[in-house]
Amino acid sequence: MKALILKEYRKFEIQDVPVPEIQPGEVLIKVMAVGICGSDVHGMDGSTGRRIPPIIMGHEASGIIESVGSEVLGWQPGDRVTFDSTIYRLDDWYSRKGLYNLSDNRMVLGVSCPDFKKDGAFAEYVAVPQHILYKLPENVSFEHAAMVEPIAVALHAVNLTSVSVNDTAIVGGTGMIALFVIQLLKLAGCGQIITFDLDQDRLDLALKLGATHAFKVGVASISEEVKKLTQGRGADIGFEVVGIAPVLKTVIDSVRKGAQITLVGNVSAEVNFPLQQVVTRQLKLQGSCAICGEYEPALDLINRGLIEIDALTSAIVPLTDGADWFNRLYNHEKGLMKVLLKP
Repeated sequence: MKALILKEYRKFEIQDVPVPEIQPGEVLIKVMAVGICGSDVHGMDGSTGRRIPPIIMGHEASGIIESVGSEVLGWQPGDRVTFDSTIYRLDDWYSRKGLYNLSDNRMVLGVSCPDFKKDGAFAEYVAVPQHILYKLPENVSFEHAAMVEPIAVALHAVNLTSVSVNDTAIVGGTGMIALFVIQLLKLAGCGQIITFDLDQDRLDLALKLGATHAFKVGVASISEEVKKLTQGRGADIGFEVVGIAPVLKTVIDSVRKGAQITLVGNVSAEVNFPLQQVVTRQLKLQGSCAICGEYEPALDLINRGLIEIDALTSAIVPLTDGADWFNRLYNHEKGLMKVLLKP
């Protein structure tokens, strides 16, 4: 089969590699669409330490079951499916507690790090265990299904957060996950949804997708603008969806006393934050890791037309063009958001 391989940092090659051999509890999927995630782009230069070459990346995908293992039940060739990005154990203490995203020894498709290596879906075929599969509703296309993973990541973050009708929320960043967070906060009934970024085009898109206010960094004092909109108090809830210190500090500065802040972005391994401000203002900071049961509701939201996807899709191109599009994303080409590859 053909696969797009990160051969060395910042160097991709299309190669012929063996079709994965499936284990008794696995299925072989013919990949129909796979998205380039921001974490793939950040990882291609070695900066995250989670894409050690050689590796077939790709964890946002959909396809058709080609064959099933001897112990697979309830799935058959021809089924249209998507799958979780995380491969977790069913007999793990955390999984049994309903926290499979925190499962010990879990692996992420398309990731290679010191702890594990698991080839992903930038290929014609990928093998995954049956327990991470989800059947596609009839009206959900393969292209839309390849976007379920980032929607589910955003939904997990929102589900972890105590959101009340008419709350004011601040969202740091306007990348893919942040734009889905904004849409979901609108569905959850937030009265004001405020966001900020450096990119004016993405700020404009955020306004179309549900943000009520969007501020460009460097032009406005974000925290002061938020306070003007909230009788001087600050936002009720906050989301950091980039993973760098300046964005986190701005979100902390922009929420009210006693607010809850959910951290989704993790570009930086470590950040400084104002400890005394967090303590004296009794702020609640929590991390949001991946997905834990949000695939089905995310698929349902897509099926019902409640989540906008097409406005976030910049290009749908052949897998053989993947290296070029990776470089364009890495170089921050203006206007690019989500690129889908078609093996």
